[in-house]
Amino acid sequence: MTASSGEAVLFWVLAPLMVLAALSLLFARKAVHAAIAVMFVMVSLAILYVAQEASFLGVVQVVVYTGAVMMLFLFVLMLVGVDASDSLVETIRGQRWIGVLLGLGLGTVLVGVVTQATFPPAVGLEAANAATNPVALARVLFADYVFAMEVVGILLVTAAVSALVLTHRRRLAAKVGQRETADAKVAGLATGGRLTPLAAPGVYAQNNAMDTPALDPHGRPIEESVSRILRIRGQERSATTILAAEREVLVEHEPQRALPSLRAGDAAERTVPAAPAGESPAGDPGGGEDPGRSRTLPDGGDD
Repeated sequence: MTASSGEAVLFWVLAPLMVLAALSLLFARKAVHAAIAVMFVMVSLAILYVAQEASFLGVVQVVVYTGAVMMLFLFVLMLVGVDASDSLVETIRGQRWIGVLLGLGLGTVLVGVVTQATFPPAVGLEAANAATNPVALARVLFADYVFAMEVVGILLVTAAVSALVLTHRRRLAAKVGQRETADAKVAGLATGGRLTPLAAPGVYAQNNAMDTPALDPHGRPIEESVSRILRIRGQERSATTILAAEREVLVEHEPQRALPSLRAGDAAERTVPAAPAGESPAGDPGGGEDPGRSRTLPDGGDD
């Protein structure tokens, strides 16, 4: 079977570009450029697979390698950072020369295999794909090469387990469970700790805002409920100022609700100054009180 003119044009257009993209892995200075080059090579391989009537391999090439493996590479680049500079310090002495020698040896082996190998004439995949390409490929892999597939599966599982073992870190302290955490909270009450979670800003307060401290059951503000950043910047609102401002608005617009809304502890008292000797306080016709004594009236009363 001879390749058609379209297949030949497709090969001679993609093959040089794929070689250049593969070489860019060796000479690219940024990891992002190398990842883009690998993605180009993988997509080009998928196109060649489809052109050679191996549609299943083309789809797997795009979904598995370009979609999954390259996403893994990109996530690693995101974690490491594209601006991270490569270390030029050799941790193993002479590793560069060892790498160069191994590369030359591999290249020599590949050249020898390609020049000495003989290929039978191409017959195409029309007969092999009579039962569709996925079915024919499954029969070859799980019938003729089932032992090789099992060995590859064992190697992949071993590699995954080895990666988990390498990422395992030795525990430096005892494991802290839920019981230990609860005991620590109870023990911290003696040193001013808090057993219950901290109330969110605005809880039980007149204004439900991030800069308004929450109020405890006794009506006192909880300063820790406001973000530390707001407290450092001085943007925390005073709970007493807020209550006073709302009380003024309530008295102005709804006076009939003003008096019942005042708390017993918030009702301010006004002190009337003492009257001069021999005189009774204003508005006291009897004048029977002690001249040197002052009296207090609730807020809003008449002098």
